[in-house]
Formats: sequence, structure tokens, C-alpha cells
Amino acid sequence: MRKFLQYCLVLLAILFSAKSFSQSAQKDSVVQLFGIVMTADSLQAIPAASVIVEGKGRGTLTNEQGVFSIVVLKGDKIRFSCVGFKDQVVVIPRSLEGDQHSMIKLMINDTAYLPATILKPRPTREQFERDFVSTPVPDDQIEIARQNLDEQKRRVLMATLPPDGREAINMQFRQQAAKYYYQGQQPPINLFNPAAWADFIKAWKRGDFKKKDY
Repeated sequence: MRKFLQYCLVLLAILFSAKSFSQSAQKDSVVQLFGIVMTADSLQAIPAASVIVEGKGRGTLTNEQGVFSIVVLKGDKIRFSCVGFKDQVVVIPRSLEGDQHSMIKLMINDTAYLPATILKPRPTREQFERDFVSTPVPDDQIEIARQNLDEQKRRVLMATLPPDGREAINMQFRQQAAKYYYQGQQPPINLFNPAAWADFIKAWKRGDFKKKDY
């Protein structure tokens, strides 16, 4: 029984030493990586460039001055990427001394070659003039505003467009007010109302009752 306890104590001591060594080794492998990402041709800072630790699912972005800072481990692969530039991968050396490492990463422009485009003119001048004249030109904002201010156009819009929320609620309030105002009595008939006849005659002269093709 005494030997068994001695073996258990020796085993626990070995496991504790191995765990302490592993934690110490992992702590020694942590590196604070910082630096700046710039263009290789003009040495201009590249903002919003991605700095990704491959296989770890974490990373960071450069600020407006192209500066970045991230915690990595020795032996990690760091990928620098940005739209319009070629990706670059940097490996943190395992033999790095200290817990800090700085770098200046120069990114090379990634040129995208588009397929060739051939422009062909019209076969004849007459065909070019015909196509040029018949090409529809969209109305600018001034022309659209002028059309919207036309009286006939406004009537068409008033007749076809539904009322908005403010107009609908105001109409509902007016209807309720008229209902409560004449509650318990007979509403007046506008057949003998001179003001109503005046409004009817004005609407008749304006052509509000004419049949129109919208």
C-alpha cells in the first residue's frame, strides 16, 4: 500500500511538472505583432487591410494610418489581404527572441486584365444619324419638375394616387366631426346652398366633370 501511494505521488509530480512546462512554453511562444501596411510603389498607408491568422479564425484590420496590432504565436502564418492588392503570407519564426515583433508589410498592386473589347462604327453615316436621332433621352430633373407642376398632370395624380396617412386621418376626423355636429338632427341639403352652387359652377368651368383618357 505504501509503494502504491509513492507511485501515485511520483505520477502526480510528473503530471504537474509537464503541465507547468507546457504552460511556460505556451506563454513563451506568445508574441505581440504590430506594424504598418503600405503600398510598395508609393509607400502610402493602406487602411482596412485584413490581417488574418491562418487556421485560427481570428484577425484584425489596419486603421486609417495602416497600423495594426495582434497577438500571435510563434510559428503562426499571418495573411495580409486587401482589395486591389496581392495576398501575402508571413510566418512568425519559432526562433524569435522576446515577446514583441514589428514589421513593415509592402503590398503589391493586383492588376486585373479585362477581355478585349472591339468597337465597331455604323456602316453608313445615314444609319448613324438615324440611330442618333431615334435614341431616347431620359428627362432631367428640371423637366420632371416642370411636368409635375403642370395642372393637368396634377389633376391626374390627385385622381389616381391614394391619399397618404396625413390626408386619410384628416378626412376621418372631418367625417367624425360632421357626424357629431349633426347628431340627433337632419344634415342640411346643399341643393339650396349658394356656396355649394358656386363651387359646382367653378368645377364645371374648369372641366372637372369632363371624361378624360388617363
